[in-house]
Amino acid sequence: MAKKKLSDSLVKELAEEVKERGSMKQTGVSLKHMMNFGGSSKNLLISAQFVHKELPIRIARRVIELENLPYGLSTMNAVLQVRDWYLDSFRDLRSYPEIKDKNDDLKFTQMVKMIKVRHNNVVPMMALGVKQLKKERPQFDYKDLKEIHQFLDRFYLSRIGIRMLIGQHVALHDPNPLPNCVGYIHTKMSPLEVVRDASEDARSMCLREYGSTPEVNIYGDPDLTFPYVPSHLHMMVFELVKNSARAVQERFMDSDDDAPPIRIIVAGGLEDVTIKISDEGGGIPRSGLPKIFTYLYSTAENPLDEDFTTTGAATACTMAGYGYGIPISRLYARYFGGDLQILSMEGYGTDAFLHLLRLGDSQEPLP
Repeated sequence: MAKKKLSDSLVKELAEEVKERGSMKQTGVSLKHMMNFGGSSKNLLISAQFVHKELPIRIARRVIELENLPYGLSTMNAVLQVRDWYLDSFRDLRSYPEIKDKNDDLKFTQMVKMIKVRHNNVVPMMALGVKQLKKERPQFDYKDLKEIHQFLDRFYLSRIGIRMLIGQHVALHDPNPLPNCVGYIHTKMSPLEVVRDASEDARSMCLREYGSTPEVNIYGDPDLTFPYVPSHLHMMVFELVKNSARAVQERFMDSDDDAPPIRIIVAGGLEDVTIKISDEGGGIPRSGLPKIFTYLYSTAENPLDEDFTTTGAATACTMAGYGYGIPISRLYARYFGGDLQILSMEGYGTDAFLHLLRLGDSQEPLP
């Protein structure tokens, strides 16, 4: 049975509170700002108070947007499920009392950890919502649905910010942090090291799928370091190398020639650290390039099935299953002031340029 719209099913006060919080100004933070929260119990308290005040504003904005999506997307069961997760989290945060001391902070930290877990499957669930809309309205020409693309870009960018705020706050409480780490942020991250690890993970996946995998040659300064979030970089490089490995493997699977290696160059400039990933996997036609950054064209099966919304089974999902890896990688790059560009030579191969802002003082782009 379809769920009711928010305005019908919720007490008026909660709907009013969502509206009120959603109209408040969000406060963007930079990498440098987040690093300042570490180091002392006083700073942890300031971090908790900031998260306690900021999250309800960001979450309320998403609830309002989820209620007002074009083409009836708001009424899809999977989207209603996502809205309810955000609503539950809003209610939890708003009912949590003011944070005054270390004890309050520790309890609050446990609660936001649960909120992060609750939202684990938001991306595949939204993908399922889009799939439900496609099924219900096959007559739509999805090239024209720019509004849905723009909404998903805003929505997923906001989600990265919410998860970064929660994850950073929770990680600051780790009693045994790794050297040079402040929460999620590594103050002296070696991009070469992260690229190497992510490439090996992508090659392992390719090996499992195809029985062989192309070599990856990596070039760059091993002494280059800068402050960044290693898990974000790992995810982006893994996604790009995985796509390159798949393209090369499929192109050379039945060939007598050896599969050419994927080449990765890591270069540090004054402003950016740029990672270039080049393959000879046959490239992408020019007409197909704009599509790789969209959410509505994936031919892959969604790893969540239609029963997911009713069973609520928590499944571990990867982006690979529903073709969102590239557009979401670009959002991760943009979140800290970088970007992802892809150039292709059809009949030869593809170059991906991952630009990461080296300075760490770019403020979050808040949708």
